[in-house]
Amino acid sequence: MTIPASHADLLDSTALAHVATIGPDGRPQNNPVWFGWDGTHVLFSQTTGRQKYRNLQQHPAVALSIVDNANPYRYLEIRGTVAEIVDDPGNAFINSMAKKYIDQDEYPWHQPGDHRVNPYRYLE
Repeated sequence: MTIPASHADLLDSTALAHVATIGPDGRPQNNPVWFGWDGTHVLFSQTTGRQKYRNLQQHPAVALSIVDNANPYRYLEIRGTVAEIVDDPGNAFINSMAKKYIDQDEYPWHQPGDHRVNPYRYLE
């Protein structure tokens, strides 16, 4: 995916991303999430017990927007299809997001039985 140079800084920011998926009734579901950027893909963490995960299993189309914390009229929008969902072994990704967003080495809100995955590889 091509990111405009004028907005690439948003991918390294601590702004939240808003991820929209398609629910079972065909209506959009939109939620703020912590996100990461690996230079090629936008990643976010999700537990398999959540509706967003079930939505992605049925309809992998997504829209993601990141709004500049300093200027709410400046944003980056990415639309595409989640091509792959991978496990987050040892919670490595969500822990890295806890470091980025709240400066803690480990994500503090784990729930018993959580199984985390990372949807990624958006196709334009």
